[in-house]
Amino acid sequence: MFRDYDTEGFYDELFQGDLSPRKGAELLIQRIKALPEGEMNSRQKAAEAALMNMGITFNVYGDSAGTEKILPFDIIPRIIASREWKTIEQGLKQRIYALNLFIDDMYHEQKILKDKVIPGEVLRSSKGFRKACAGVNPPKGIWCHIIGTDLVRDKDGQIYVLEDNMRCPSGVSYVLQNRQVMKRVWPQIFGTSHIEPVELYPSRLLETLQYLAPEEIYDPTVVVLTPGIHNSAYFEHSYLAQQMGVQLVEGDDLVVKDGFVQMRTTQGFQKVDVIYRRIDDDFIDPKVFRADSLLGVRGLVDVYRQGRVALANALGTGVADDKVIYAYVPQIIKYYLDEEIILPNVPTFICADKKQRKHVLENLAEMVVKPANESGGYGILIGNKASKKDLQSYAKKIEKNPRNYIGQPILSLSRVPTLIAEDILEGRHVDLRPYILYGPEIYVVPGGLTRVALKKGELVVNSSQGGGSKDTWVLPR
Repeated sequence: MFRDYDTEGFYDELFQGDLSPRKGAELLIQRIKALPEGEMNSRQKAAEAALMNMGITFNVYGDSAGTEKILPFDIIPRIIASREWKTIEQGLKQRIYALNLFIDDMYHEQKILKDKVIPGEVLRSSKGFRKACAGVNPPKGIWCHIIGTDLVRDKDGQIYVLEDNMRCPSGVSYVLQNRQVMKRVWPQIFGTSHIEPVELYPSRLLETLQYLAPEEIYDPTVVVLTPGIHNSAYFEHSYLAQQMGVQLVEGDDLVVKDGFVQMRTTQGFQKVDVIYRRIDDDFIDPKVFRADSLLGVRGLVDVYRQGRVALANALGTGVADDKVIYAYVPQIIKYYLDEEIILPNVPTFICADKKQRKHVLENLAEMVVKPANESGGYGILIGNKASKKDLQSYAKKIEKNPRNYIGQPILSLSRVPTLIAEDILEGRHVDLRPYILYGPEIYVVPGGLTRVALKKGELVVNSSQGGGSKDTWVLPR
């Protein structure tokens, strides 16, 4: 099975350079090698059928067919040793704690700007900053409750934080469902390896949400607010609501009445204490943000400001998703915690800075350039894959609006063996999105979503760009 496998000089998550298994991957590789011809392909097809039967689908906006699809899934997992996971866990906790302090500062005294650690113009020009949140004090002082932080590994083995997702990160449902499927595909390995479980996530999520209730209530009413069935992540919204045993609602199901947010039920109105919102800030309240929004709840922000309902994540957290703000996270951690960053950023050049912009433009063919406020892999330029015409066009975009772009070196992302045809395995590039909950404590789900670029040589792993996923196994401590 691995007879002709070649790491091709990349860091491989299962194999060392001499093709000996990395620590913790020995049993998996042994099992795969022992499979009879065709068995690997049969297990892959069985996994895909199971995912389809579970209804684990997504829809990419703009898909002309308009059909739901399963997220492409590969049955060879990524494996992370316990010692390395401990460092990742510590680094994520440090990062989230500091970013929460930063967001709170942005909507209050803005000390970090006054001390000139971050230029004031960076905040004033940030699309994620919400003036309506100035002076807001969210329950327990927590702004970012559910976070998905994207990590990558370079060819030297170093793990970097690629970006922060502090608004409405998606994908955790795939983590939970992929694990269910993998237990069927590799039952013997799960029976003997004691891989760290991910199944606690729904109960941990509910605990986090209940913790935010504005009043000391024995059993606070929690709802999941979804844009509706046409949203690409609707399956996840409904799945998490079902797993937590709470109501899935749309904007029309909620109303501001008697100074509170209330839910329409067959028995009348019921007060809502906590809203896990899967709707962006712009659409949450037509009275405050976009007046044409049909997805949100009119008057919700007023109730939120008065502390009568909790929102997860809090409004305004998108300021920390800004990729220009990302470039300052090492300074943010040093400023608020007086600590050095544990998980470093990818080296980043801010195009708003004249000197750094010059470097990016002169080296465009060797860089990844990203818009500051896009997600899903949209709008990215990968210099060594772009035509001369594309490079020239992108350079004009940078010069026209330099604040909106950052540049980074092209990393040689690590790879994991992936089944590309019957009994044929090749390395494909991956990233990792661990999920973090900030409630009574900061909890990091052991593992996360390993996203895989299924095309050979492709570096963009997002599902919206044709990527798939793998299960992530964290070995026991």
